[in-house]
Amino acid sequence: MDGTSTAAGRTARAGGAITPQQADQIGATLRPGWVAGSLRDGDILPPLWHWAGFPPTASMEDIGPDGHPKLGGFLPDLGLGRRMWAGGSLRFLAPLHLGEAMTRHSEIISLEHKQAGSTPMAVLTLRHRIDTARGPAIEEDQTIVYLPLPDRYSPPKPIPAPEVADFDETVAMDPVRLFRYSAVTFNGHRIHYDRDYATGVEHYPALVVHGPLQATLLIDAATRHAGRPPETFRYRGVHPMFDTHSLRLIGTMSEDQTMTLCTAAPVGHIGTQATAGWI
Repeated sequence: MDGTSTAAGRTARAGGAITPQQADQIGATLRPGWVAGSLRDGDILPPLWHWAGFPPTASMEDIGPDGHPKLGGFLPDLGLGRRMWAGGSLRFLAPLHLGEAMTRHSEIISLEHKQAGSTPMAVLTLRHRIDTARGPAIEEDQTIVYLPLPDRYSPPKPIPAPEVADFDETVAMDPVRLFRYSAVTFNGHRIHYDRDYATGVEHYPALVVHGPLQATLLIDAATRHAGRPPETFRYRGVHPMFDTHSLRLIGTMSEDQTMTLCTAAPVGHIGTQATAGWI
């Protein structure tokens, strides 16, 4: 493994954009009844769609066995076989527009080594700033968790979904939706589309629904029900969701202009928790 004491403070820079074709691919994957051309150059980009604007460009020889780019460059290799995008928080400073050039400045803020019982783990925090020619647009922290590959599936303790909410919608999940989201974000992690790998190597019971996909569906629902996109958004994965069941989107608006959100399985346990805020 490489030295991790120097990981904090590493920086990276990437340029990107969302084209009208990409917008149609995202919309067709996430939104029912999407009509091609619904967004045109210059239109405001829906929140979190910028995640498709900075695809990893590692060549095939630089891809690891899990489908991710190999570790040891910007992200450190900690000798742990499983890597997960576990959560994050965002502050939206200015709208992004379809077709405009974006620049992402990234820095490793912290790297903490922990123990989950007898299991070693590490929590890495990335800080991103998304700029356009008009100035800063998004400030974002991203949490990545490293764990060893397990020898069996041990689900976390389920957290019950709320029994009362302002809305409780259902979105179908299946291998096609998961593959399409992987494709449009250029996410090669095999747990989302390769069932043999997901069940035989990482020992999940089925294909895993992306955390960012769940977060995007939640912020989309929050925007629809509030009538405008939030200024802040925080999310955290607490239990895997799978392609073998549909996904519930649940939300409740509070008096302080924050909306408590979660995804949930039909049986009632939460997958991703989130909070959207309006000033």
